[in-house]
Amino acid sequence: MKSSRPRASKGRNEEFQKRDRSARLIRAYRYVTAAGTAGVRPEDLAKRLGVSRRTAYRDLQALEREVEMPIWNEHGRWGVTEKGLLPALHFSRDEALSIVLAARLLAKFSTGYDPEFGAALMKLGGMLEEPLRSTVERTVEQIAEVRGDPEAQQLLRKVAGAWISSRVVEFDYAAAWSNPGATRRARVRPYLIEPSAATLATYLIGYDEGRDAMRTFRLDRMSNAQVGITTFVRPRDMELEKQLSAAWDIVADQPLEEVVIKFSSSAAARVVAVRWHPSQETEMQGDGSLLWRARLSGTHEVRPWILGWGGDAEVITPVPLRDDIARTHRDAATVYGA
Repeated sequence: MKSSRPRASKGRNEEFQKRDRSARLIRAYRYVTAAGTAGVRPEDLAKRLGVSRRTAYRDLQALEREVEMPIWNEHGRWGVTEKGLLPALHFSRDEALSIVLAARLLAKFSTGYDPEFGAALMKLGGMLEEPLRSTVERTVEQIAEVRGDPEAQQLLRKVAGAWISSRVVEFDYAAAWSNPGATRRARVRPYLIEPSAATLATYLIGYDEGRDAMRTFRLDRMSNAQVGITTFVRPRDMELEKQLSAAWDIVADQPLEEVVIKFSSSAAARVVAVRWHPSQETEMQGDGSLLWRARLSGTHEVRPWILGWGGDAEVITPVPLRDDIARTHRDAATVYGA
């Protein structure tokens, strides 16, 4: 007689196994590093993890190949060598909490599994006490469930290598809004790699030799990247930060424009509670409304923020932005039959 017990789906089994493996690798990392120069035998690791010797052996290989830990293996013992690792760090409880919260935020916006990020979290988890350790384990599980993009990861490594080594990088770039549909070959001195919480994408900011100006490039619109042998001198951090401070999010290569917005009295308190931009200035009006102004690098990035306030935000200047927002509201009203 066949059992009527429902079977767990293949997808759920795979999901459970993936989460279990992530947590187990964190524990394996902690045990191996704690063993120091004496190392650990696979059978001893198996007992600690509650798995077979074969699984423990595969975990040790995963730490070496996937997490890229510098592993040594002699006379049946496995350990971590200091070669290839940054100096050990020691965090206070508050410092560790800050890092864990930042990791949770990054995982929340992750659009693809990044092995390097996962490996970093595994190493971090091995250093922490409960409940921070369990939080890191859940974070690894969360990002492991997102399908990765090997080509995107390879591109990021290549561009990051050019940035770190101060080498010029060339690539084909497909513009999205400045010249839709067109692709050009760009030759760029990478100054900074920056993630965006607004678009959930990663950007390269650098000096475009072909345009003789600073430009911003979204990595998922880049292809055929090649790192050259030509090196360059990066601008000082203070100069770079000053220029980037004009960006609403990422783009800092557009002409500066003063944006003035009038917020309704019902939205004023929420607006003044947050520092939205370094250059912002606010002025309460007699009727309870609020004038908000800032000097921004173009208006493309601030547009979604303004629209998010709906009828509580009225653009005063610049006029082209005011007209654009008004037209968008009219189009939305037509869609909803208002």
